[in-house]
Amino acid sequence: MCVVRQSTVLIPCKYTHPQHEQVSAVEWLHEKSPEKEVRVSQDPAFEGRVELQADAGNCSLLLRDVNESDAGLFRFVLSTGSGRNWTNAQGIRLEVTDAEVEVKTQSDNVTEGDWILFICGSCIPSMTVPTYIWRKDGHLHSQRHGDNMLDLESVRLEDRGRYSCTMSGHERLNSTSVNITVRPGYSPQSVSVSISPSGEIVSGDSVTLNCNTDAKPLAKISWFKENETSAVGSGQSFSISSFNSSFSGRFYCEAQNKYGSQRSASVSLTVKESSWSLITVTVGITAAVVMTVIVMLLIRRNRVTPSEEQKHRGSQQHQTVESPEDAYMTLDPKSRCSEYDTLDNMKRSCDTDEPEDQDSTYYNMDD
Repeated sequence: MCVVRQSTVLIPCKYTHPQHEQVSAVEWLHEKSPEKEVRVSQDPAFEGRVELQADAGNCSLLLRDVNESDAGLFRFVLSTGSGRNWTNAQGIRLEVTDAEVEVKTQSDNVTEGDWILFICGSCIPSMTVPTYIWRKDGHLHSQRHGDNMLDLESVRLEDRGRYSCTMSGHERLNSTSVNITVRPGYSPQSVSVSISPSGEIVSGDSVTLNCNTDAKPLAKISWFKENETSAVGSGQSFSISSFNSSFSGRFYCEAQNKYGSQRSASVSLTVKESSWSLITVTVGITAAVVMTVIVMLLIRRNRVTPSEEQKHRGSQQHQTVESPEDAYMTLDPKSRCSEYDTLDNMKRSCDTDEPEDQDSTYYNMDD
């Protein structure tokens, strides 16, 4: 339970007990630490500020003018005539807050572009949540109202000044303040590119380029590919979901804020074809070469030039002249008897025993 300092709080409590037991005493205990526990009714620190509302089943404790020393664990104890004590071991933990401003920053020296968080009080009151009002140099702050935290995500030079807060209904509380000094920022420095994942890139892989830089305020990042005029991307990271040879090239990033700009060195992205792709390409090339050779052979076979045809005919004629015995063999009566009979219009046997007739037939053919 959170309570505003100097306020009044009611710590709620109810109890039941066995009907055969009679209540002999009720008491609240205050535990600041496990080693230190006191009875509220007997502690001078609570004198005149506490009131036990003890009636049938009610054991609430009213605490006025709460201060920081009241923070701790409160437990109710009920005693019966049989000598037994009943209590809630968990109790109720009380936190006390005021309008003190706490500041959390990235570093001790706030620089333009840094992050600052202001917190008003150590906790938010549980019973009645107040409205928080923030001021800068005594004037209402325009960014946020109502929350106990004021968040400056990227500090500007004009954000320097003294900050304080108050809570509605508790304006009498003394509010602490804190002074913030903001140093000017600087242009991007140490701009570089990293590749994720590192190593060889296989076709189809997902590749991410990250731009690293130190700049205040934060720099705007643009991505470029060498030999291309316009940017190919923006933001801290540049991703290619399915890399292929068309993306190959040299990439770099450029960081820019109001103080200047700087570009990184270029990194080279090249794709290594997968083994399956290489096999496919090799088979495709081999098949294309084989088909080309077959087509050329078919064309050469079907295409005969006039000179080749003439040469072929001449070769045939030359063979006829060089072999006259072939014609004579055709007319040879001993081996070509049927042809001889036809030319001589005479029927003779190939096995004739008359040499004279054969000779005269031969000479008659020459006539």
